[in-house]
Amino acid sequence: MKAMVYRRYGGPEVLEPAELPEPKTHVDTVLVRVKAAALNPADLALQAGALDDALDTYFPVIPGWDIAGVVERPGSATPEFPAGSEVIGYIRGDVQRAHGGMAEFVAADVRTLFRKPRTMSFTQASGLPLAGLTAYQAVVHALDVQQGETLLVHGATGGVGSLAVQIALSRGARVIGTASERDHEYLRALGAEPVTYGYGVTDHVRELVPNGADAVLDTHGHGVLTATARAAAHDARVASIADAGLTGVLPVFCRMDHADLSALVELAEADRLRVRIGATYPLERAADAQRALAAGDVAGKIVITID
Repeated sequence: MKAMVYRRYGGPEVLEPAELPEPKTHVDTVLVRVKAAALNPADLALQAGALDDALDTYFPVIPGWDIAGVVERPGSATPEFPAGSEVIGYIRGDVQRAHGGMAEFVAADVRTLFRKPRTMSFTQASGLPLAGLTAYQAVVHALDVQQGETLLVHGATGGVGSLAVQIALSRGARVIGTASERDHEYLRALGAEPVTYGYGVTDHVRELVPNGADAVLDTHGHGVLTATARAAAHDARVASIADAGLTGVLPVFCRMDHADLSALVELAEADRLRVRIGATYPLERAADAQRALAAGDVAGKIVITID
């Protein structure tokens, strides 16, 4: 099969095409023909060796945790996913190896898969698992945002932020989102109230909600929670996916959970959750896709499409 791999740690320059054997499957794994694989900042961090002290790595490594595709060959103990099933997956493993989304095929444990939303293309659906699970677990579990409350989302148009906005709105919350001016119309279209990053952001939030936000989700980092502390109510719940070490801030890390992924799929099929696609690249241009992700100037998910 065709795949993109890296044989040493580094940036996009270490990513190269390779011909590898088709993955083997066991009784509780299925062979998935990958149609699309979404990029995430974690891909770049892992490829650079940021978690070398936490994860065993066996080169070559195929990067990519988010996939959408079709079951090519089911396992003997996987009746829930017969051949032809359209699936999405968060296929993160505890070991880095030739087992990732940037390939024509991947052998996936059924516990990492769920049915693809019927209303989404493979490209859109590939961007849902990691970002969607992170957003859902932040809004629903960590912050427990309720109807009538106000949620302030920092980085509201990013992969996690934009999904968090939609999830909170679906729960009946009011959402204020920080974003650059170019994305204000996008936030308004989602149903959120945009405020611009930078000087005066706290005052702008307080103008919209004088008593401060009931809950705050930081997807941006870079000290934004400290700089905008007055934008939150005195008893606000605060969570972050970027600055998890701050006192009083709930850390949020993505965890595969079928119930949460089911809720995301249901929201998508009810047209209450959409994945914003910023750019697509063919498999052979995966390094260019990584460069675009690192540059941070693409509005929406970056996805590798595989014919």
